[in-house]
Amino acid sequence: MTTASAPGGSAFAPGASTGASTGASTSTGTGTTGTTGTGTTGTSAGTAVPVPAATSAAAAPVEPTGADATTRGAGTRSRRRPGLAWLGLTPFAAYVLLFLAVPTVIAVGSGFTTGDGAFTLANLAAFRDPSVLRAFGGSFGLSAVSAVIGAVVGALVCWALSALRPDGLVRSMIDSAASVLAQFGGVMLAFAFIATIGAQGLVTTWLVSAFGLDLNAGGAFLYTVPGLVIPYVYFQVPLMVLTFMPALEGVRSQWGEAAATLGASRATYWRRIALPVLAPAFWGSLLLLFANAFSSFATAAALISQGGIVPLTIRAQLTSETIIGLQNVAGVLALGMVVVMAVVMGAYSLLQRRAARWQR
Repeated sequence: MTTASAPGGSAFAPGASTGASTGASTSTGTGTTGTTGTGTTGTSAGTAVPVPAATSAAAAPVEPTGADATTRGAGTRSRRRPGLAWLGLTPFAAYVLLFLAVPTVIAVGSGFTTGDGAFTLANLAAFRDPSVLRAFGGSFGLSAVSAVIGAVVGALVCWALSALRPDGLVRSMIDSAASVLAQFGGVMLAFAFIATIGAQGLVTTWLVSAFGLDLNAGGAFLYTVPGLVIPYVYFQVPLMVLTFMPALEGVRSQWGEAAATLGASRATYWRRIALPVLAPAFWGSLLLLFANAFSSFATAAALISQGGIVPLTIRAQLTSETIIGLQNVAGVLALGMVVVMAVVMGAYSLLQRRAARWQR
């Protein structure tokens, strides 16, 4: 088979726009002889293959095919449409509505009504009552002290656990214990501490007989608001382990290696790299511990019969109105707790969002 090329060697070469009038190719066998404009070149099987027109050097736009078309269409297919999957949230939404939203609205709304159901703002004067102020002060102090102790001790436990294998036996046992102990509270926890450091507890009597040290020399310490710090720390520490450990695991060993390569000491690495990265997660966990202690009720109710913190004061107001001239004080106190919790959890959410940048 003999083929005669157009002048310039290609239909797209300079000069090809006018030099292809004699045809682009000549073919033997069943090939088609070139004509003016667009010619065809014969193949060994005699199949005619079109040659682009010699009158233009511009190529026609190419439509995406194969993988390109699939990639372009992936963005459209990745959009999910609401379907039956949303029905899976229905039980949870019903639970939140019935057992959280509705009771909260009823409790807070009762603080703005009189005994006859009329709307009033006079009940807000309860926030000026000394007993209410003492209750909020006791709750803030108890929550802050137990949260700080739990956060510091829990962070040290997390630091020690980071040296263990994540899939090791010791690490798995501690993680499981933290998950259980963080939810261990109420009457069971109160009874455990009564039997341990109560007025006639095992540790209390042993300290008196062995060292002459009486923990309750100045009164029953466990049954006071300061004494609640001990059982509160019991469930604050494992909660800190659960919330802070993922952030500590997000600190990459490559950061320390890079700092050491640049001449930084271990202390400099922790002060200028690791601690600033972990600070949002630590403060967020501290706020979570504060909110957990501020809203706890069952353990305190089993140890203290009178008020001293806001949840116990709400119980007292529900059983008997103790502030003269005011009604529905329990609803007013519930409003105060809701405001405090909303502020704390809002700050916690912001800190967690900031900490999540380093955990990706």
